Amino acid sequence: MAIFKKRKNWYIDYYSKGRRLRKKIGPSKKLAEQVLKDVQVKIAKREYLGVLEEKKIPFEEYGEQYRDYAKVNKSLSTYEHSDRFNIDHLISFFKGKYLFEIESPMIEKYKAARLEQVAPATVNRELACLKHMYSKAIEWGLVKSNPAKTVKLLKEPPGRLRYLMPEEVQRLLTFCASHIRPIVVTAVNTGMRKSEILRLRWSKVDLENKKIIVTNTKNNESRVIPINKTLYQELMTIPRREGREYVFSAGNGLPFGDVKKGFTSAVKKAGIEDFRFHDLRHTFGSHLIMQGVDVKTVQQVLGHKDIKMTMRYSHLSPEYVQDAMERLDKLWTPYGHQGEIKREGNNSKSLN
Repeated sequence: MAIFKKRKNWYIDYYSKGRRLRKKIGPSKKLAEQVLKDVQVKIAKREYLGVLEEKKIPFEEYGEQYRDYAKVNKSLSTYEHSDRFNIDHLISFFKGKYLFEIESPMIEKYKAARLEQVAPATVNRELACLKHMYSKAIEWGLVKSNPAKTVKLLKEPPGRLRYLMPEEVQRLLTFCASHIRPIVVTAVNTGMRKSEILRLRWSKVDLENKKIIVTNTKNNESRVIPINKTLYQELMTIPRREGREYVFSAGNGLPFGDVKKGFTSAVKKAGIEDFRFHDLRHTFGSHLIMQGVDVKTVQQVLGHKDIKMTMRYSHLSPEYVQDAMERLDKLWTPYGHQGEIKREGNNSKSLN
């Protein structure tokens, strides 16, 4: 490797990957010497030390690249209700930084800043998104390490567990508009998420064999849900007009965009407080457990990947616990009257 002068300009002369290369630097000998040293370092890193030069990719540019990936490879509901917002917040904070420049301390600052604005669960979802972004960046050869890997998630309070008792469900259905009622009946009898219900197609409803095949799931995994008698009778009341693809659709045949307004109105008229549509899923899971269905079966029907999520439904209502305790009376009745065990007083014989 060397530098040489030709007419008024200096050149560098070097070998890379077995090829001899020459590049014009300019009239400055000092600059040519410096450039040659930089080239020597880069070649040593790449060819001898196996060290790759970091690619200068702005975080906001990569964020949009990952957004395109999420749209295609994740379920629509996951992207629309989670990733879309996670990416926006991450880009807003790390904008102006190259992908390789972001380190764990910066992410800790992000975590602290977001915790002042949103709940721990939200921060954790955003950190999980960032971690996956870097995992894909490593896979695509854009960076060498994942700075989010060592950042610990925040402790989250117990999740919301709100469910209705049977009489409350009946009262809610009484006040549901005609287009809302079958949606609510489907929710409390299948545990399907709102997005899964609103996008349910007739082609996925097998009334003959009494089952629903759920494909547009949060986890991108299909599952089969049996149709019970209550749901079967409700589905039979829905007119199946020719050309109507969706089970729950508006006059134009398109699926309902949302039913929040109609559902909230019914909840208010029924006098039910602090209740959201997703709580219908809690209602389904809770009552399955209270009817003695095992947790693994409930996990399968709800489509949970982690059994810990299903265990949240294993809580029991006070009424159910009381009923369970009173069943012991039936065991003791043969030995006494009205649940009291006969006593023989001092004449009882000792069993030794």
